[in-house]
Amino acid sequence: MVKFLIIILGVGWLLGQLIRYFLRSKLAQFAKQVNEAAMEQQRAQQRAQSKKDVNVDFIPREQEEKRRKDIQGGEYIDYEEVKE
Repeated sequence: MVKFLIIILGVGWLLGQLIRYFLRSKLAQFAKQVNEAAMEQQRAQQRAQSKKDVNVDFIPREQEEKRRKDIQGGEYIDYEEVKE
């Protein structure tokens, strides 16, 4: 009877260890797949951002000269205030 209980406990412990091992390996594979999918999605977003069109605003010379004539009070000079 004692021998039977020891065998049952040993087999139960062994099955528990095997199940734990397989669950860990499957969980690690799943985590790796999720990580790879996230990385691929991030790469796709970066590729999409790099392919966006670049818009450059351009003011023709005629309009630029007209704007300068419309400004009254002199030229605007950008400066930086220096505190001592």
